[in-house]
Order: sequence, then C-alpha cells, then structure tokens
Amino acid sequence: MKAVTITRADAQDRRFALLNGAGSDAVHTNGEYAFAVTQLHTDCGLTGCGITLTMGNGNRVVCDIIEQLTATLVGRELEELMAEFGAVSQRLADDPSLRWLGPHKGVVHLALASVVNACFDLWAKSRGLPLWRLLLDLTSTQVVALLDLSYVEDVLSADDALGILEHHRSTRKSREGILSSGYPGYDTSVGWFMYEDDRVRKNVQVGLEAGFRAFKLKVGSPDGDRDLRRAAMLREIVGPDCRIMFDANQQWRLREAEHMCHALAAFNPYWIEEPTHPDDIEAHRKLAASVAPVRLALGEHVPNRVLFKNYMQAKAIHFVQADCTRLAGVSEFLTVSLMARKFGLPVVPHVGDMGQIHQHLVLFNHIAMDHEAIFLEHIHHLRQYLVHPACVEGGVYRTPEVPGLSCDLKE
Repeated sequence: MKAVTITRADAQDRRFALLNGAGSDAVHTNGEYAFAVTQLHTDCGLTGCGITLTMGNGNRVVCDIIEQLTATLVGRELEELMAEFGAVSQRLADDPSLRWLGPHKGVVHLALASVVNACFDLWAKSRGLPLWRLLLDLTSTQVVALLDLSYVEDVLSADDALGILEHHRSTRKSREGILSSGYPGYDTSVGWFMYEDDRVRKNVQVGLEAGFRAFKLKVGSPDGDRDLRRAAMLREIVGPDCRIMFDANQQWRLREAEHMCHALAAFNPYWIEEPTHPDDIEAHRKLAASVAPVRLALGEHVPNRVLFKNYMQAKAIHFVQADCTRLAGVSEFLTVSLMARKFGLPVVPHVGDMGQIHQHLVLFNHIAMDHEAIFLEHIHHLRQYLVHPACVEGGVYRTPEVPGLSCDLKE
C-alpha cells in the first residue's frame, strides 16, 4: 500500500441559509446551518474532508481551533496515524492548553469532531473504500485501536470492546442483507417548529408518498395546546401504524416536561426527544421513571462518551442519539455505540450532517455489533451543496459506494 503523507491542513467556514422556517425548533430559530470543515491535503493529491455542524454564529471560532489541532497532523503518514488513532485522538482531546476550554465539550470538541472525521475520510479514500466497508474490513483489534476509552474503562474496557466485536463476527452474514435492501429512514423535515399546520399536513403527505413510515414533529411551544393540537394532527394523518416522535429541543423544565410527556403519551409516540437540559442527568432519570412507558431519546447535545456513560448508568435514556459531528468524530461515536451495545440500548443517531456520515456508521453498527436497524433520521435541506448527497428512495437510505465519508462539499 502506497504511503500517504499529510502535507497541509486548513479549515473552511461554510454557511447555508435555511428559508421559510426550515430547520427551526423551539430553541434554534436563526435559519442558518453551518459546517466547520477540515481539509487534510496530502502528497498524493487526495484530500480528506471532515465536518461538524453549527448554527452559524461561532462557526469561525470552531475553524480557528481546527487550525490549531491539525498542526500536529502535518507530516504524519496516514496508515501509521490511523494504526494508533485511539492514542492520537486522546492526545488531541487532552491538549494541555485547549483542554481548559472544555474539557471534551464545546468549541474544542466540535473542532475535534471535524478533524477526526477528516482523518477517517482521508483513510477511506486512500484505500478506495466507503467508510462502512473500511470499518467492516478491519480486525476487531484494529477497531479497538481506533478508540479512546479513557474515563469509560469502568464500563467498557478494551477487552470488553474486543469481546463485543468478536462475539458478533460469526453472524455478520445474517445481517449483511441490509446492504442491498437499504437502511430505513425517518423524516424530520415535515414538522419544523415554525411551519404552519397546513404546511405540516402537506409535508407529511409527501413523506408518506415517498415511502417514509416514521416522522418527527418539533414541540416545545410556549402554548402547550399548540403542541398537542399538532401532535393529534400528525397522528391522524399518518394513522396508527406509523411511528411518530416528538422533539422538545431542551425547552421544558422538569415539571413542565412531566406534564407534556404525559399529555403527548395519548398519541403513542415512539419517543420524546430532548425533553429538558441535556446536562441534567438526574432530571432525565426522574422523568424516565415518571412518564414510563413513554421513552426518552437524546444525544444531539450530549458531547462526549463520559456523559453518555452516566446517562446509561442512571437508566435515564432509552434511545442513544449519538452524533459523530457533536462527539469527537467517528471514533468516539464507535465508543458510544459499543457502550450502548453493552447496556442493551439502541443507537439512532442525530444527523445534523444530513445523514451523510451516519449512513455509513449505522451499517457498521448493525452488521458488526448487531445493533437493531431501527431507522436513521433524514433531513434534505443541504443536498444541493454536497458532492455525493445521501440517496434515500422509498423511505430507505441506499448503501453508499463512493470512497470516503460522503461529506465532500461543492466549491
């Protein structure tokens, strides 16, 4: 295999306007998506691309940190870098000065997500493989070498991770059919917070005709009756056989969350997402016990494996919405997925990156770890800006075949 050396790194501040209420929720109403993009250039002409999502303001700050983090990667040979990537990512996360700004959260961790994703993209491109195939071709030992397990060894040691991967290796073929059938999707774009009811109705009908059988509605209105009216409308349109989810985007305090979760239970939600502040594990534990059998999902704003570990230990989470553009990229996503497998919890990623990278990761999770293939969130607003946008047909993600992570952006 020809040696590939990283010769230069840069960051790009890319912003995309969202029109007419698209992308809005109870907290984020500014109408702009942005990617802090890492570009890793090499001596052979390949370029690795990594992304992390912001809402626009602050995106340049993330890019500044990307430029600082990538300085240590210039001059590194790629295969050598990835062979010890768990140690590399730990050193980057524990930078002795930048760590003070976290640790392992906020601007620095968002920048690390972009950098790590660029490393994996470059690695997959150098081997001529889509990410899912690259990961499946690795030995279990090689996968574990990609992981930083610091601070979670008490629930997931290297031997534990190796054991999970080896345990499910012999049955992989029984799950590889998903590569041809496609990974199920669910539609979030039907029910943004600022959409009027008539628009939601039309969007849901279009989604049904496109093959989706699961939909998410944004809730968290100052007037709870608006949420309940729209929830009833969604359930009526899709009927009893489709799954629906409600997403409060952290808007409720605990007492309000209890009241609204009980009220929304009448519409048989598959989950209620981000019901209160994402750092308040104890509130989620109390809420999970109080509103059972209604189940809770979160991860969009859970920034690292340690908090996910605490959520799992507290039995405060039912669906793990790990996001490789919020966590420290692909490698920390895999760590959280392995922890979730040990705790018997499903991983249904949040896809602030439009599902581009996660379409690869859920295939690996299902085939290599026997995670249930429930569905993957689909948001379509940035398709026109992507070189290889995710292909979703009949309500399912078609397996990507282009080398890399599928996150290259058009100039």
